[in-house]
Amino acid sequence: MAKIKIAIDVSPLYDGNSVRGVGHYTKHLVDALQQEIKNNPEYKNWQIDLIKNSKFKINSYNLIHYPYFDPFKLTLPAKKNTPTITIVTVHDLIPRQFKKEFPVGIKGEIIWFIQKLRLLQSNYIISVSHYSKYIIKNIIKYPEDRIFVTHEAADKSFKKITDKNKLNLIKQKYNLPDKFILFVGDINWNKNIPNLVKACLHLKYPLVVVGSAATRLNVENHPWNQDLIWLQSIAATHKNSNELILTGFISDDDLPYFYNLATIYCQPSFAEGFGLPLIQAMQSGCPIAYSKETSLPEIMDYNGVFFDPYSTKDIKNALTSLWVDVKLRQKYSKLGVERSKVFSWKSTALQTLALYRLATEYEK
Repeated sequence: MAKIKIAIDVSPLYDGNSVRGVGHYTKHLVDALQQEIKNNPEYKNWQIDLIKNSKFKINSYNLIHYPYFDPFKLTLPAKKNTPTITIVTVHDLIPRQFKKEFPVGIKGEIIWFIQKLRLLQSNYIISVSHYSKYIIKNIIKYPEDRIFVTHEAADKSFKKITDKNKLNLIKQKYNLPDKFILFVGDINWNKNIPNLVKACLHLKYPLVVVGSAATRLNVENHPWNQDLIWLQSIAATHKNSNELILTGFISDDDLPYFYNLATIYCQPSFAEGFGLPLIQAMQSGCPIAYSKETSLPEIMDYNGVFFDPYSTKDIKNALTSLWVDVKLRQKYSKLGVERSKVFSWKSTALQTLALYRLATEYEK
């Protein structure tokens, strides 16, 4: 039986994406794929090579997988006359979906035009949610039957932690309040941080914002940065209180403790391609309040309290219901742990390998 040779472009592990969702997806997918190839006799004649920036002889592979797509950078090479099958993972097209909120100028539009053409030439697209699948289909007019959905998953380090001493050490290390709302992620328009901050400040519920984006220095006054500039100015007026805490970057070792210490995890986004922190929170037993928009209901499946992200009043009501009701928090803590079991990197790897097999057999 002929060897099936797969190349995966792991460039996101070597640039700014390494600490973001795309880097997380690339690293964990590659690890899970290699485990499966090594241990599963179904794939004994398969070979996976990790390459960077596609500087290699593409013709020597049956298939190449780009586990990332940037609408405004030339991340995809021009497709030459080659028998090599191309698969691209598109996490979301939020900047194209909400153009008014993400202006890109003429240069950005030109790069998007080139990237879109190159994406249309790929044999298959992987999407990380069913919601994103239909957004991708509608925006670039790609054939629906060639877009395959494989959900992401969280690292196994996210779990319920019972070591009270270690929990207390992390609490002291970061000077965290006894009760607080947690948010983890970037600060872009789609994350809807201003409405979350306003709701928490009005309720006097401490809010802890985790991630390097929130504490970035010398932020350029660019349309994409307006929510970040706003957040930093509000945080400056509350720097001597525990009402709004921007932690900056938190190590992978410490992050699971934040979910265990938090009273509520809140994802207030207007739009998400997937929503990885929701899985991290559910695995950790942290009850969740979440936006009812885009992919988030798909991930949560009603295992938390949902709200309209455009209504600060609705956000406040959702947070209050969990904050004051211990039994409700316990209910969604248990339901969240059960729901999180649906998502695993092994499952994602098996689904990805199934697409590789379909592609290499069907496209012969």
